[in-house]
Amino acid sequence: LTMRKWEDRLKKVEELAQSFERNPLTTGYKPRLWPCQPASVWKLFPRQSMAIHFAKTCKEAVHVFALEKENSLGQRMFLVTSYSELWHYYRTYPQSLMHCYEVIPEGAVCKLYFDLEFHKPSNIRADGQRMVSLLIQYVCAKLKGTYGIDCSVHNVLNLDSSTDDKFSRHLIFNLPNAAFKDNIHVGMFSSIDPIMIADKISDEPKTKKHKSEGKDLSFLLVKKQDGEACLFVDLGVYTKNRNFRLYKSSKVGKNAAFILADDNKFSPKHEKGVSVEQGIFLASLICNMSFTGQKILTFSEETEANKTGRIQQAPGFRKASPLSGCVSSPHQELDQFVLSLVQKDGIQGCIRRWHYFAADQLLVYDIANFRWCENVARFHKSNNILIIVDLREEVWYQKCHDPDCKNFRSSSYPLPQDICISYLIELDEEDQLYLMDDSGNIELSQGPTKQPPLPQTATELPEKTSADSWDNIQDDQDFLESLDAFEQNQELPDELLLKCMDEYDS
Repeated sequence: LTMRKWEDRLKKVEELAQSFERNPLTTGYKPRLWPCQPASVWKLFPRQSMAIHFAKTCKEAVHVFALEKENSLGQRMFLVTSYSELWHYYRTYPQSLMHCYEVIPEGAVCKLYFDLEFHKPSNIRADGQRMVSLLIQYVCAKLKGTYGIDCSVHNVLNLDSSTDDKFSRHLIFNLPNAAFKDNIHVGMFSSIDPIMIADKISDEPKTKKHKSEGKDLSFLLVKKQDGEACLFVDLGVYTKNRNFRLYKSSKVGKNAAFILADDNKFSPKHEKGVSVEQGIFLASLICNMSFTGQKILTFSEETEANKTGRIQQAPGFRKASPLSGCVSSPHQELDQFVLSLVQKDGIQGCIRRWHYFAADQLLVYDIANFRWCENVARFHKSNNILIIVDLREEVWYQKCHDPDCKNFRSSSYPLPQDICISYLIELDEEDQLYLMDDSGNIELSQGPTKQPPLPQTATELPEKTSADSWDNIQDDQDFLESLDAFEQNQELPDELLLKCMDEYDS
């Protein structure tokens, strides 16, 4: 009878365990920083590609950041979270997040930015502050002449990370209602004469004037530690998925974090609920751009020659395409779907150009040769339309260039499942994730990768399990080990074991 009771109890426990496996408990409520903030996302990955893929599957407005740890030999981990979530923990755990970089996604609309540096002992006569001022003046003149955009030092966030040995600045241009198609175009704008004079760098004395279009650009030339001439502007920061160091962050092994420069004239716009310091942080993010009627700037040899800033195709990035002569984006399946919308009834519409807004997860297609508008239920006579694909919501809708439809947005229509990002991308669950504990320490996960990394809420980190918690796993293990050790020393009747179990369960 005693053995039967014991077997019945074991059977019930097994049935209960199987029931929990089939029907897991739902995720608990997660409070937020404020009511309007989206649900928190905070996941760490060992590889950048994994983080980028995961970010594309999220319904929340998330972005990818790179983190470095002390004594990590340069190895980086990659964090997916929102701007507000990162800022919250950025202030809370400055030691764990003090080496943080923004990942500039390939093809994403972005701000104009510069990384400036030189070795001070090798350039004793160089006046870094004056050089920064001259560069800002020249770039502002270039923007005005090429695109007709008015810009001044007050539009330029000037960050300083200089040391006794190195002069280091970041310049981020927050242009009024304008941004570049991607950082490849920023690089072309920054490297083509007369702004950059890479082709003219030589071992000539610094006293010789390098001029272009009547401008003295000799201030752009500095010397390396070995005496070789180089540019004051680092041209290596305009590559795809570039990691660009954040405001308030330093390099591993260095104590020089980016702060506001003494000669900074930029001040962020006042926003309700956003502090001045947070405003500077948001203004420093290269891809913090929304699809709100921004003028998208491109650059090519034709741009320089025509001084118009308008081109027919996106040069230098993906000009050639098998899609009936259309410009292709990195998402070939979406391109094909959009073409199916504008190529019907004998009309051969095409993709004139595309823009990717990483902050909103929007892929905006500028359509040519197809003018049907849902607003007027007919074809416009002269103005073409836009097809906007919302990658986060996995829907598409139509807007158009016609002045009468300026504020019109069509209904949203779902994308076919087989081209949705969430359907196409599956994470490799065998890869290890990183976790952040309740002290802000980041370590490799030792458990199953399906467990979500911490923190999970936006207001606080998970609380430590209390010592008298009924589901404390360690307590269960300790109990069983003690029981086994005791049984090895003396024989226990089944009645006593059952009584002990009943008392433990109660």
